[in-house]
Amino acid sequence: MGISLGDVIAAIALLLSGYATWRSRGLRQKEEELVEIQHKLNALMLDKEEREARSANAAELGANFITLGSKKHRLKVFNKGKATAHQVSLEFPEGNDSIMDADLQEKFPMESMEPGQSVELIASFSMQTKRKQAIKLHWKNAEGESFEKVTHATL
Repeated sequence: MGISLGDVIAAIALLLSGYATWRSRGLRQKEEELVEIQHKLNALMLDKEEREARSANAAELGANFITLGSKKHRLKVFNKGKATAHQVSLEFPEGNDSIMDADLQEKFPMESMEPGQSVELIASFSMQTKRKQAIKLHWKNAEGESFEKVTHATL
């Protein structure tokens, strides 16, 4: 009673079957990992698209000082976003020592500021004026959501 050729072939077939089963399980795990990564990537792409869509339809206000000639200065408040800003107002958290109050009260609050629109306020400086001034901008979007931004304008 010896080992026959059929027994050897059966043993080899059993080993190959076990190896194939082990490899297919490993490949299935890799496939599941790839599917999970694909789901995460899809979620990130969707989040990015939503953020881009929101920013494409949002107002973005800013302010900076500009110089006209050698002695004339203005504070330029602008909307560089792609949507209209409503009920635009501004304040100076650290105090206002450069913008004329009458000019500020005449122009602000603004009912609306269209994309690309800007407003200039007359500014005057002395030696004691801080070279960097904080400006807090407030506005609402078309849906009535409130936004604010603090920017620092330098002379």
